[in-house]
Amino acid sequence: MPVRVVLPVDPLLGSEPQEVVARLWKRRQTETGWVYLVGMPSYRDREDGSVEAAEYRVWVRAPEHVRPVEGVDYDRVVTERLESSPPSTVREVLGERRPSGWVLQKVSGGRGTAQGILHALDCEEAPNDAPLLDWRRALDVAENPATRLCILCGCAQELTPLLRGFDHITDSAPDDS
Repeated sequence: MPVRVVLPVDPLLGSEPQEVVARLWKRRQTETGWVYLVGMPSYRDREDGSVEAAEYRVWVRAPEHVRPVEGVDYDRVVTERLESSPPSTVREVLGERRPSGWVLQKVSGGRGTAQGILHALDCEEAPNDAPLLDWRRALDVAENPATRLCILCGCAQELTPLLRGFDHITDSAPDDS
């Protein structure tokens, strides 16, 4: 199948890109886009000193370096599509990852003291205009006795083990013997 290949711009020849008609052998879908295997017309030296027509095959990125030829049907070109990877068992069991980060909802205390509630970023109760806190800053805020950790969104379940260690969440007490 014929296809137009956009050649690299050579500053010595001018700034306009040039195109040559090449032969499309195959196209392959990759994680970063499509690449096409094209055969461009070329010449090669023979052992007897003469020159013969040849073909230079190279993979080029589409659509940056390849253009269709008007009127050509490319449906019959060998096409290798990217295999979709099977979903991981962990992702199936746990579901999609939630967005990382926490936000602090400020609420006024009864005696003029400022209090707050720490929420996961995707909590329905989280304020939209609050700045995003990374895990270190969230732990600093969570250590403040005037801050409560939201139990609706799981913020308490996520941060408490980091604040107090994992021992307090096990069913058995540590052996003192």
